[in-house]
Amino acid sequence: MEALRVNPFSKEMKPGIGLGGPLARLIAVQVCIHACMSGIRMAAPLLALRQGYSPLAVGVLLSLFSLAQVFLSLPAGRYADRHSLKRPVAISVGATVVGAGLAALWPVFPVLCLAALLSGGATGVAVIALQRHAGRMADNPLQIRQIFSWLAVAPSIANFVGPFSAGLLIDHAGFRSAFALFAVLPVASWFWVRDTPELPRQVRTEGAPRLRSRELLAEPQMRRLLLINWILAACWDVHTFVLPLLGHERGFSASVIGTILGVFAIAATLIRVAMPLIAARLQEWAVMATAMASTGVLFGIYPLLQSPLAMGICSVLLGFSLGSVQPMILSALHQITDEHRHGEALGLRMLTINASGIVMPMLFGAAGAAVGVASVFWVAGATVAGGTRVAWGLKSRTLAH
Repeated sequence: MEALRVNPFSKEMKPGIGLGGPLARLIAVQVCIHACMSGIRMAAPLLALRQGYSPLAVGVLLSLFSLAQVFLSLPAGRYADRHSLKRPVAISVGATVVGAGLAALWPVFPVLCLAALLSGGATGVAVIALQRHAGRMADNPLQIRQIFSWLAVAPSIANFVGPFSAGLLIDHAGFRSAFALFAVLPVASWFWVRDTPELPRQVRTEGAPRLRSRELLAEPQMRRLLLINWILAACWDVHTFVLPLLGHERGFSASVIGTILGVFAIAATLIRVAMPLIAARLQEWAVMATAMASTGVLFGIYPLLQSPLAMGICSVLLGFSLGSVQPMILSALHQITDEHRHGEALGLRMLTINASGIVMPMLFGAAGAAVGVASVFWVAGATVAGGTRVAWGLKSRTLAH
């Protein structure tokens, strides 16, 4: 790939970018669509349980949110490369409105499954288009790091707004009202995106062969980046999935376990808010390598802690570590990929994350039952610490500025 041989950011550095109008609109779009998905992801399983469905059925329902993104990620990336921003977002808004609207009208299990597929797939399509557009707004490495650091705040906000508003409406007005809200909220996304100017379309060089996704995977730096992304996403899943089991072993209450998970999310949000302010001092490979090494150490310590306070402190540090990674991965991905394939590369990244989100919890559960919960933390910690060399390998090849 040409982008691997020539640094597209080797030109003179320009000033950084702040939380201005175009970027703020992109963040608002993602918050609105993502909040709908996260709210439905809370409300639908809760309604299914109240209707008497088994935990297995609820697990299947939850897996549909990720399953849709596994199959749609690559086509959505290619579609964004062809049609830029507004058309993918419009499709996402329509799919979310239909899914949530049907759930509000007929809140039965098959319709909840359809809502999960539609809202999960729509969020994936929108996020790929938004990330692709945001990356193309940047003129240099500093700007691209700042943009993706700001954009990474959106899922954190959405993961609070969606479940919180769903809980309030369920308690005070019922499930139908919650689903109705999530059928209306995506329309706000179109309000924010409709006045966003499209950027010029990037096309293949005339006469260049049309490449397939496996050609992206043939590039060593892309494989490195996807491996790093997969390892760190798996670590996020380990903490989310295994911590409640560890807390249960310690005899902690549900509120204590929820608080430990909550401070992790807050820390991940805070580090993403801080990163744009210090982006000029950051380099992608260094942030990723540091995050992997520190996550390995923290996972080694975690199972040895006995008190909620100690585990809460460890959770905060882990939130800082894992929360810092996504903006750097997205920044690196845009630098090592040809511009006309950014959407496809983003789709490939999302595919690996969601495939991991489906498979890894089952593996964690089986491993925890076979060798103990603490061993899952230690194996994951050893894996991510060993992967530090992979992140270090990015230093001299494509991300040296």
